[in-house]
Amino acid sequence: MVLPELSWQFLYGRLAWAVVLAALVASAWPSAWRLSRRALGAIVGASSVLMALPGAASGAWHLALAFQYPSGLLLGLSVAGLLRRWRGTHRADGALLPVPAAAVLAVTGAVLYLDAFGLLTRGWYYAGFGPNGAPLVAVLAAIACAAAIVQDRQREQAAALLGAVTLFSLARLPSGNLWDAVLDPLLWAWAIATLLVAAVRRLLRAMRTHAPAEAPARTPEPALQAAGIDPYSPIKE
Repeated sequence: MVLPELSWQFLYGRLAWAVVLAALVASAWPSAWRLSRRALGAIVGASSVLMALPGAASGAWHLALAFQYPSGLLLGLSVAGLLRRWRGTHRADGALLPVPAAAVLAVTGAVLYLDAFGLLTRGWYYAGFGPNGAPLVAVLAAIACAAAIVQDRQREQAAALLGAVTLFSLARLPSGNLWDAVLDPLLWAWAIATLLVAAVRRLLRAMRTHAPAEAPARTPEPALQAAGIDPYSPIKE
């Protein structure tokens, strides 16, 4: 088991939480209000200051107590989201977390967390600390991500995952466990929420598709209308 340097872990936590918080604020920005580059820079700056405060005054200190550190993948996706906002392409570029990727993360997270809590007792989570298997999986994942970037397939997501496995390979960040480099509770919740939203939208589309068509309104005959006769009246003249 190779753990990251404590100083590097501390620095990573402050920087990562600042980026994630800024991305969350930017994503929650009302669509009716234009988010200018100056406002986005102010959000990033305020998040950085909040996380850089010393000791318990830092937001990162409290977040680390609840969530430890953001995964490298969540950090990469947050950076991609901020870059989209900076370029003004956050709507045209599609979802940062596609449904297939969300499904993989949701299932993987459920299995790993159940294993980490001792409900499965298969040792899959702790295998992420392995001295041989975990680095090998990280190298294979990095090769796959590089190939996806070259082929222009989900480049943002592939770059985020490549950054996560690179951080793990070079500095064992954030925790020394490969699974913590690609998954964390916030990212897992994001994946589950993405699946729920997709399911609700699919259900609504199905309801609209199978809804009975409205009966067309009857149009009175022009000749009867011109004579002042209501063809639908029960009284016949």
